[in-house]
Amino acid sequence: MKFPESTKPAVSGALVGAIAVSILGFTWGGWTTAGSADEMAQRFAADEVTLAMVPVCLDLAQTDQERAAKLATLQDALTFQRRNAMMETGWATLPGTDTPSRDLADACLARLELNGS
Repeated sequence: MKFPESTKPAVSGALVGAIAVSILGFTWGGWTTAGSADEMAQRFAADEVTLAMVPVCLDLAQTDQERAAKLATLQDALTFQRRNAMMETGWATLPGTDTPSRDLADACLARLELNGS
């Protein structure tokens, strides 16, 4: 089957246009692949769980018998060591897990500082 010679520029233009629209859509248009969308959803869910657990962390800090000593340790720690010090208190451990959460430690530490504790 032979196509007329006049269809060649139209097909070439459509192909170049499709490529240009795809490039613009993924770079500036906000389009995402399924993998990127899944990654963003997982990150969002993890952030929301962390935010939901901050009150639990603060409650553990409030009711801890060794609160004063642990707060003194947190305040004495250098800024870059505070996350690890918070993780060592046990307040940043999610229920059902054995290891403390770095993200929860950061979020809880920020709230403790906002409360002036």
